[in-house]
Amino acid sequence: MLRSASVIGTGSYAPKRVLTNSELERMVDTNDEWIVTRTGIRERRIADAGESTSDLAAAAAKAAIENAGITPEEIDLIIVATVTPDMFFPSTACFVQTKIGAKKAACFDVSAACSGFLFAMDIARQFIATGTHNTVLVIGADKLSTIVDWKDRNTCVLFGDGAGAAILRHRPGSRGILATHMGSDGSYADILYIPGGGCLHPVTPETTSEHSNTIKMNGRETYKQAVTSMLSAANISMAAAQLTSDDLKCIIPHQANLRIIEAIADRMEVPLERFLVNLDRYGNTSAAAVAIALDEANRTGRMHVGDTILLVVFGGGLTWASSVIEW
Repeated sequence: MLRSASVIGTGSYAPKRVLTNSELERMVDTNDEWIVTRTGIRERRIADAGESTSDLAAAAAKAAIENAGITPEEIDLIIVATVTPDMFFPSTACFVQTKIGAKKAACFDVSAACSGFLFAMDIARQFIATGTHNTVLVIGADKLSTIVDWKDRNTCVLFGDGAGAAILRHRPGSRGILATHMGSDGSYADILYIPGGGCLHPVTPETTSEHSNTIKMNGRETYKQAVTSMLSAANISMAAAQLTSDDLKCIIPHQANLRIIEAIADRMEVPLERFLVNLDRYGNTSAAAVAIALDEANRTGRMHVGDTILLVVFGGGLTWASSVIEW
């Protein structure tokens, strides 16, 4: 029989530096009212120059390990979801392994943009279900400040840095992750992407001067696709778990834009109060966003053992994912 996989601990980390909207007003042609009205974001965290993605990830991992009540030596697999790895290789997960002392773990990274954490959780679930691994550390971590064009007022106001982590393990008597869904549509790749920096357009003086190694986004189309794909993903997972929105104690969506979350809440006919929203304090932290929100929900008592929650995300790729979990 396949084993169930439960979240037994969570953790998160946000850099100390807070970048407010008023500070951004002095950097680009924007203002606090414009940003809040269109996104709901009031501030975001920015990592220090010497603080890498693996540093953020390791800090979140240590918090999750403590919350789960385990030791690093018990972890036998580390999966890091990120689009801002320390290096192309080795994987960021390998750097995390060394920083937390998880000597027995296999390590690899996952790239699915803002959907990465739920992609990684689904992968972890399969390894636990088959008995291949017993204790899996899943991390979403990104240092987006390094890939943002700070002269582009349409994108630089949206993003921040941070990391969130979860420990997954089979817990007897708990159904854990009840249903998941992952999807992608590469035909929409050019509405949210970084054109330069890879082998197709390597880093050169020309690509650097053109800022092609920074985030490019078609905001209107991204909004449209985000609402459509997240709503569909949520419905698919709920149907697979044989649940409706009335059965959900808490809904944790990707923290990209308050308008997107409000649209999803309206179409699901669920009060916004049942959604955990923290993007006003962190902005969009990509793969870390839903992971940080999950940790906040856990630590503030938004759900208790036996409650059912929904996580749903959207990211560049296009990618999307959802997960229904019995806490």
